[in-house]
Amino acid sequence: MAEPDLTVSTFSGAKMSNVSPVQNVQPTTHKATRIEDENDPTYTDAAIQHSPGAYEAAPGEPNVDEITNDNENEKDLYGGVKSKEKPYPLFPGDKPWSERSWWYEIIPFRGMYYDVLRRLPFFVTDWTTAFAPRNWWTVAQYVVRMYFINLMPAISYVLDMYHRTNGAYGINEVILASALAAIVFSNLLYSAAYVCWSDWFDQFGQLYPIRHRRGIYGLSQIDYLRVQAWSLIWAAGFHFIVSIFNLCDFTRFITDMTSQTFGFYVGIVYIQKGIELLILEYEPAPLDNATGWLSVTIAILFTVSVYLVSKVGQTSFLPFKLRYLVSSFAFTAGIIFWTGFSNFPEYSLRRVPLERLPITKSFFPTMDRSWFIDFWNIELRWVFVGAPLGFLIMLLFYFDHNVSSVMAQSRITTFVSGILGLPAPNGLVPQCPWSTDSLSVYKQVDKPKNDEEEKPLIGVKGKQYKRQHIINTRVVENRVGHLIVGLLTIGTMTRPLLVVLGTMPRALFAGVFILVGWSSIEGNGITTRTLAIFKDRRLSAHDDPLLKVKRTKLALYVGIQWIFFALTIAISQTIAAIGFPVLIVLLIPFRYWIVPLWFSPSELRILDAPTADADVVLASIGMRQKP
Repeated sequence: MAEPDLTVSTFSGAKMSNVSPVQNVQPTTHKATRIEDENDPTYTDAAIQHSPGAYEAAPGEPNVDEITNDNENEKDLYGGVKSKEKPYPLFPGDKPWSERSWWYEIIPFRGMYYDVLRRLPFFVTDWTTAFAPRNWWTVAQYVVRMYFINLMPAISYVLDMYHRTNGAYGINEVILASALAAIVFSNLLYSAAYVCWSDWFDQFGQLYPIRHRRGIYGLSQIDYLRVQAWSLIWAAGFHFIVSIFNLCDFTRFITDMTSQTFGFYVGIVYIQKGIELLILEYEPAPLDNATGWLSVTIAILFTVSVYLVSKVGQTSFLPFKLRYLVSSFAFTAGIIFWTGFSNFPEYSLRRVPLERLPITKSFFPTMDRSWFIDFWNIELRWVFVGAPLGFLIMLLFYFDHNVSSVMAQSRITTFVSGILGLPAPNGLVPQCPWSTDSLSVYKQVDKPKNDEEEKPLIGVKGKQYKRQHIINTRVVENRVGHLIVGLLTIGTMTRPLLVVLGTMPRALFAGVFILVGWSSIEGNGITTRTLAIFKDRRLSAHDDPLLKVKRTKLALYVGIQWIFFALTIAISQTIAAIGFPVLIVLLIPFRYWIVPLWFSPSELRILDAPTADADVVLASIGMRQKP
């Protein structure tokens, strides 16, 4: 079975070159960096992100020029720039981007047809790989980790939705929506363990476009769900259009400038949501200041403890397998421990009234209604109000979840969620960095002997120890694991598990918000490069690429990201908050046409790169594959 590229670029999370919790892990393939021939007279400043190819070979791989020849230059569709392309893995009738006409690009079902052809040879092994004895442990620990990572952020958002919609959405709705995405994803998506471009952070974020406020919109709770249903029906229709006419191919123009800005925005929103949940703990009786301060304490302790324990895998403490196990299950263990902490001891902490997760009857909606929404019983004007709302949801899904969401979840589950009165599921978890990491098999091995810089370690009595490093040997790509996660999620709606969830303090989910938000900010390019502006360059590593960029240009680049981030945050605090995806999408043409006027090609090579760089993605959108 073909192993996927282990390089990960995220949309809604921090930009990560290494998603593993283990130290100094070496992925099988490094992320390529863009190169162009500046001596080429046809080269322009705008070429770096427009040309269909030109990637520098990863370390140890053949150079582009070694596998192409001068007769393979192709003219770019937009910039008119020639570049060398690796021979495209063509199916009959399939064409690389540089040879596509506008008519060819929008041929109905073309993209889906070729994507199925590419994945079809692996369909059987997608299901059988999980049952190989050597993969049992990998799949088992994947199920446990992904169950919690899939469920906890969803529940965190249901607290926010429950508050803002006055109880229209509750625990069962969000569980069913999450399970729906997991089951549909594992059965219908052409790639089961897709190495992702989109993180899991925005799975349920900002997807309820009309907040139930009777004084403003004049909607009852059931009418709110009807309008929401029409919004999601429209969104499903727009997703069908995007899928049928291959509009996902245009994601080739999305670069790190845009994806990092979006990731930073999502991280800040998550932290804001966590703080909002903590503020609710200071409401009037039976809650009081003691409740509020205990809630803040639990949230902070959960965030800090899980963050620090998860970092154990990046140290040299403990044997490799043990430290990897500890870091892998830090999130799960934190959820269990701090839930228990809030429930004992009997005569101290439990005397403080804590708000806990509200639950309802097993397999029933939170409101007294049927699962099926009679969306036709509403004024005609609300049907058309749903159209622009559905378009905005489509824009968010198009950017955040992209190809896989459009091809698997968004057309199907968005429609079903609407008529069932569920929040729209995005289904990002199977593609997130943690999912890929959970399915990866790591080993600690001796470093290559030809590495002259690595001298052996000298121990007691002169005994020599070989230096070692961590490598990712393979990825257990399968569909079974996430199908089990989906089935377990449905099982969470049974009464015993709902009662267990009901013991979890609301403050714990505030901690989940803060932890997830910080993970999207900590390694984000906006954060690291803003700090680099003030860094003493004389103490930098000799191979730091930012040394080749002037501070003023670095400040300008990061400043553009800060401005778009500020605009997005600003609009999110107004009644026009549902329009925030438009600002994020507008950054794409801004990056395409305006930014190259302010930066040289060499500066753009260092500061930016296409977000889509995995071979399977490049093949799908018509961009040339890396050597």
